[in-house]
Amino acid sequence: MPLTHRVAQAADIPTLEAVMDAAIGELQRGFLTPEQIASSRMIMGLDRQLIADGTYFVVEEDGQVAGCGGWSRRATLYGGDHTPGRDAALLDPATEAARVRAMYTSPAFARRGVGRLILRLCEDAARAEGFTRLELMATLSGQPLYAAAGFEPVEQISDDRGGVAVPLVRMRKAI
Repeated sequence: MPLTHRVAQAADIPTLEAVMDAAIGELQRGFLTPEQIASSRMIMGLDRQLIADGTYFVVEEDGQVAGCGGWSRRATLYGGDHTPGRDAALLDPATEAARVRAMYTSPAFARRGVGRLILRLCEDAARAEGFTRLELMATLSGQPLYAAAGFEPVEQISDDRGGVAVPLVRMRKAI
C-alpha cells in the first residue's frame, strides 16, 4: 500500500501521542542514553497549536498511522504543549523561516519514506504561504534525514529542561 496523508484533526490526538511515545522511546536508542531519552520527553511531543492551525499532517498506510509532523508559521521552534518557553507569535515570511515541527515516525514504519513525505508536505505548504526558508531543531536520530533532505546545521545546543542534557542541532534550508 502506498503512503497517504491528510491534515490532522483533534480526534487524532490520542493516536498521534502513542506514535510519538513509541518513536521517542525506540528510535532514539543508539543516539541517546536512557536518561537522555527520558529527559527528551519534556522537550518533545505534540503541540496542539499545529493541529488548530491546520499545519500538522498524519501519514498513513492502509489506515494505520505511519507517522506525523508539520510546520508552523509561529515562533516556537520545538517542543510540545507541556514544554516551557513556547511563543505563539506569528512569523514574517519575508524575513523569517517557517518551522518544521514535531516529526515522528512509528517504529514499524521507520526508513520507509514517512519523514521525507512529511518534509515535502511542509516545504510545499510553507512555500505556498510565502516562506523562503525552513528551520528545525533536529534530534541526533533525525539529523541524517534532515541532512539528506538539504538541511544544513547552524547550531548545536543541549537542552536540559527535562533534567538531563539532550543534544540537539538547529538546521536550516532554503526553499
